[in-house]
Amino acid sequence: IDFEVGDFAKLDSVIPENVDAYFFDEIQNVDQWEVYVRQLHDYGKKVFVTGSNASLLSKDLGTRLTGRYLNAELFPFSYTEFLKFKKKEPTAESFKQYMLKGGFPEFLKDDVPEILQNLLKDIVLRDISIRYGVRHTKSIMQIALFLLSNIGKEFTHNSLRKTFEVGSTNTISDYLGWMEDAYLLFFLQKFSWSAKSIAINPRKVYAIDNGLVTANSLSFSSDFGRLFENAVYLHLRSKQVKMYFFKEKNECDFVLFKDQSCQLALQVCYEMNGDNKQRELKGLTEAMDFFDLKVGYIVTMNQQEELKIEGKTVYLVSAHAFFTGKSIDFNW
Repeated sequence: IDFEVGDFAKLDSVIPENVDAYFFDEIQNVDQWEVYVRQLHDYGKKVFVTGSNASLLSKDLGTRLTGRYLNAELFPFSYTEFLKFKKKEPTAESFKQYMLKGGFPEFLKDDVPEILQNLLKDIVLRDISIRYGVRHTKSIMQIALFLLSNIGKEFTHNSLRKTFEVGSTNTISDYLGWMEDAYLLFFLQKFSWSAKSIAINPRKVYAIDNGLVTANSLSFSSDFGRLFENAVYLHLRSKQVKMYFFKEKNECDFVLFKDQSCQLALQVCYEMNGDNKQRELKGLTEAMDFFDLKVGYIVTMNQQEELKIEGKTVYLVSAHAFFTGKSIDFNW
């Protein structure tokens, strides 16, 4: 509270001179913090800064610390990290636990849902509402809860504006941008070669953590399909690959790009059966045709199979193989 950049000098009076590395958490709350960090860097010190708001950190790093920093994204535990933390083996049961509980360490340690409920309130109120001077905190919390309850589904800014009777789509756009900057929600664009179409097309929403979804939405206690899709999205998102969803006559969940070229088409299906097999295959193969891909993937809970369809190969990949990195190579 009321800490200013000049107050950093007081730290110098209590921190020994022979310290080589400094760690500052939530440093973006101090105005002009980058001035002090640059000073430490000029003195040859190693400095690690973490913050829960992506845009503020990146803006300050870019303007004041150009060429002097390395950037890294931190996510909740992956499945393999979850297994290590919980001392479990990679089984269908342990993956279901991961899919429901997510990867926030404090919650995994104590298993108290209020931890994740309070975390959501902290993010919406502290990291968004207070920081950006949002007066209608009830509206932004309702929108956050609504989107958490609808992961994997399409929406438009205008549909949210009408549902929550918010003044304008620009306000909705600001809210969603702040939620994404705070690493609460992510928004996947529909693929198009037209930048204008991408901007106006519906988007899909995904959450930073499955446990955050289940703790704040009663409807997700048994909706394994969408929780599974969210977990796949997070795994892909952590790879820092450019991706979209593809939708023409049919739909493919994820198409992944490098240098303006689609490298991989991937469908997500918790359990492939007679009721959904044709729908899932049509969506995937349509995307494969569109991008001239010979190989496609369908991530399932525990099915493994190789299918040949009109000269194309479709691999059904189990969750264990996908999330432990034993099925798809992302090093293009």
